[in-house]
Amino acid sequence: MIGNRFVKFDPNANGKSRFEQLLDLFMQLLTYTNGDVSEALQWMNELDKKYQLTDDEYGMGDFIDDLRENGYIRDDNQTGQIVITPKSEQGIRKKSLEEIFGKLKKTKQGDHNTFKPGQGEEISPDHRPFQFGDMLEQIDFTESIRNAQINHGVESFNMQEDDLQIRETDFKAQTSTVLMIDISHSMILYGEDRITPAKKVAMALSELITTKYPKDTLDIVVFGNDAWPVEIKDLPYLQVGPYHTNTVAGLELAMDILRRRKNPNKQIFMITDGKPTCLKIGKRYYKNSFGLDRKITARCLNLAAQCKKLKIPITTFMIASDPYLQRFVTEFTETNNGKAFFASLDKLGTFIFKDFESGKRKTVY
Repeated sequence: MIGNRFVKFDPNANGKSRFEQLLDLFMQLLTYTNGDVSEALQWMNELDKKYQLTDDEYGMGDFIDDLRENGYIRDDNQTGQIVITPKSEQGIRKKSLEEIFGKLKKTKQGDHNTFKPGQGEEISPDHRPFQFGDMLEQIDFTESIRNAQINHGVESFNMQEDDLQIRETDFKAQTSTVLMIDISHSMILYGEDRITPAKKVAMALSELITTKYPKDTLDIVVFGNDAWPVEIKDLPYLQVGPYHTNTVAGLELAMDILRRRKNPNKQIFMITDGKPTCLKIGKRYYKNSFGLDRKITARCLNLAAQCKKLKIPITTFMIASDPYLQRFVTEFTETNNGKAFFASLDKLGTFIFKDFESGKRKTVY
C-alpha cells in the first residue's frame, strides 16, 4: 500500500527509525556478550518487557527479521545458531569509534600529513624548477607556459626545460601500528568489567586506523600468560581467560612484528589495566598477582626504554582507575617518552590524556 504513515513524535529518536534505534542497542549488547547473538537478543527481550522498546506495530520479531534482511545476522547451518555477519562486526567497530572518538568520517586519502615536501596527493602552493627525475604529472603547465611566454615571447612560442615549473605536494607518511589488548583475568576481577571498555577502545582504534589511514598497517596482539596475534574481525568476540598478565610477551611480539615492517614510522597502542603479573623464563612462568613485582615491572620498563631507542612510541590506554596501577603506567610511559590515556570505568569515552614528550595534559571527552 502506497501512502504516508504518521507516528507519534519521539523527541529522543533523533530522526532514527524504530529499527535503527533498536540496532544501536543491539550493537552495544553484542560487545558485552562477546558477539553472542542469542544472548544479546535475550537481553533485548528482557529490556523490552521492562521499558517497552517495541509496540503493537513493530515487535521484537519484526526487528529480528529486519536484522536478517539487512544482513546483520545469519543462520549457521553447521551449528544451528544465529551468528553475526562481517557487516555487524564493522558496525560494532563504527559504534565504538563514534562513542569514544566522536563521529569521524572517511577522508579522500586518509594519510598522515607532514610538514615536509615530497611525493603525495596534497597540493602545496609552492613551486620549484623542473629537475631530472620529476614525474610528468607534477608539472604545473599553467605556470610553465607563463614562463615560456616571458622568456621567449608570445609570437614565437617555444617551451624549454628551463621553463618547466613543478607544483610541490606535501609528503604523506605511512605508519605501522601494533595494537596490544590485555585479556588477563584481572580485566574482570572484583566484579569490574574492564574487558568491554577495552574492546570498545580497540575496535574504535582499529576502525579509526583502517578508515582514516587506509595505507597504514595494523596488527593486533592479545596477551595473557603468552601473546599471540588476532584479526580485526575477531575483536567483538574477545574474552578474558584464566590468564596472568604477561605484558613483556606482548611487547616483545609487538616489537618483533614492527621489526619486519619497512615503514620508518612505527608505534604501539596498548590497552590494559596496567598490572603486569607474569614473565616467561625459559619454559617456566614466573607469576605474582599480589601488587607490582619489581622483577616483572623492571623487564617492562626495560622494553619501554628499548622502544624509545628504536623510536617506537607507546600509547597506553589505561582501563582502570587504581592509583597504584596508574603510577606504574606513568613510570612506564615516562620511560618510553610516550603518551597515556587514563580512563575511568564509569566514564567510558572520557580520558585524561598525558603526552610525556611535550609535557601536555588534557581531558578528552
